[in-house]
Amino acid sequence: MDVRSQISMLFHLDKCIGCHTCSIACKNIWTDRKGAEYMWWNNVETKPGTGYPTKWEDQNIYKGGWEKNGAKKISLKGSGKIKGLTNIFHNPNLPVIDDYYEPWTYKYLNLIESPKQDDQPTARPVSLITGEPIDIKSGPNWDDDLSGTPDYARKDPNLKNLSPAEQEAMFQLEKMAFFYLPRICNHCLNPACVASCPSGAIYKRGEDGVVLINQKVCRAWRMCVTACPYKKSYFNWSTGKSEKCILCYPRIEAGLAPACMHSCVGRIRYLGVLLYDADRIKDVAAADENSLIDSQLNIILDPFDEEVIKAAKANGVADSTIHAAQYSPVYKFVKTWGIGLPLHPEFRTLPMLFYVPPMLPVMASISDAKNKEQKEKLDPISKIWDDDWLYDTSTEELWGTIEQARFPLQYMANLFSAGDAEKIKQVMKKLMAVRIHRRSETVGDIDSDKTQTTLSEAGITSEMANDIFHLTALAKFDERFVIPPAHRELAMDMLENTGDVKGSSGFGFKEKPQRGI
Repeated sequence: MDVRSQISMLFHLDKCIGCHTCSIACKNIWTDRKGAEYMWWNNVETKPGTGYPTKWEDQNIYKGGWEKNGAKKISLKGSGKIKGLTNIFHNPNLPVIDDYYEPWTYKYLNLIESPKQDDQPTARPVSLITGEPIDIKSGPNWDDDLSGTPDYARKDPNLKNLSPAEQEAMFQLEKMAFFYLPRICNHCLNPACVASCPSGAIYKRGEDGVVLINQKVCRAWRMCVTACPYKKSYFNWSTGKSEKCILCYPRIEAGLAPACMHSCVGRIRYLGVLLYDADRIKDVAAADENSLIDSQLNIILDPFDEEVIKAAKANGVADSTIHAAQYSPVYKFVKTWGIGLPLHPEFRTLPMLFYVPPMLPVMASISDAKNKEQKEKLDPISKIWDDDWLYDTSTEELWGTIEQARFPLQYMANLFSAGDAEKIKQVMKKLMAVRIHRRSETVGDIDSDKTQTTLSEAGITSEMANDIFHLTALAKFDERFVIPPAHRELAMDMLENTGDVKGSSGFGFKEKPQRGI
């Protein structure tokens, strides 16, 4: 058992208000410079929608992540030793600037220095790349709040396997259905970007699992851009280097939360340490698709287990890091309560950013209502319709069923559980049980027997429901961010712990990565 520590994150999507404060905080600190104008290491997308860059989830286009090609074998989809050599001078799977957006500014001096004339002066938009005037066609949040629904949201790759009625229900103006999906680098346990780099410039820090790019070693092959299925590795056109989210590691080493997390208005973000068994990474990444979630969660170890603690100490993990893992809010959400899931586990990178799926307002069943007489009898206040479908937005009780959730379970499953709707249903049951339990305690208008039945069906206790509520709604800063003290003096010892080599990648390789070109 090769026990390692990993700084991990969790985002609670029920709390995200889409204010983009996190994105601006990151932009002002890290990417507010030449060549990085189009980069958003942290971005917030509206779902349904195609995101940033456009259709980043469609690996038929971008060839990111890993694919299974044997019983226990995986390979990179769009890069690697053979594929990388054939595409090293021309990579057809790279997103182009139009897939992101061409950054621009405005000629504000036109408003000040324009001579007297009959026409109103304007500040023309100009490209920050070429300096030439451009027609703005897209931006980093072009489809924010479903503003680009006809062109963007209906092209969301996650709409596959949804019936026409379910899709139509999501796009009716009267009951607009969307939620926000904040994204940063996942700092994966099996990062495709690390495996794809011909120069060996990308590495995973042994002491905390943060994935970084050595700017002195990077040779701008851009294989990492292709390999990352989340498209969180970017090319700086000014410096000729690749860049990505560094999880604000200078702040973490000082005991501070990353900028995006510290500035989060909705307090949706949590950060903590997870302990995992690096020896099992290969087997977990190559698991069958129907067992990917369970395999990834099983690789996360119990920080209170004596054998785990012993193995962690033998591998150079500091006592303070183990202590931080025992109080990690991420461990509670993901392992103890089982309500945190990874984003697109089918990419097989084993992401260390988890999400609590949103529980949007309830909508009752959808039925065919082309009968004119039936339409005329409807109450226009509580029920609305169009020419094809009848939408009954009322429920007999305050709480509808999981199946009546405004977002179909299959859509959430396509995002967070590799298409397994049952996994989403289990999480939703727990979230619903917490709501009913808290309503029963604070308002008292729900029968106690029904509350206990709901908790029992969800597989949680009233104490657990209260704990989930506390960490979700009442947690203080130190409870949301359990950051271990930095032990840079021990980092090299842990890297060298795998043998007589002078270094290691820090995530399971038994030999030092080869430094190429």
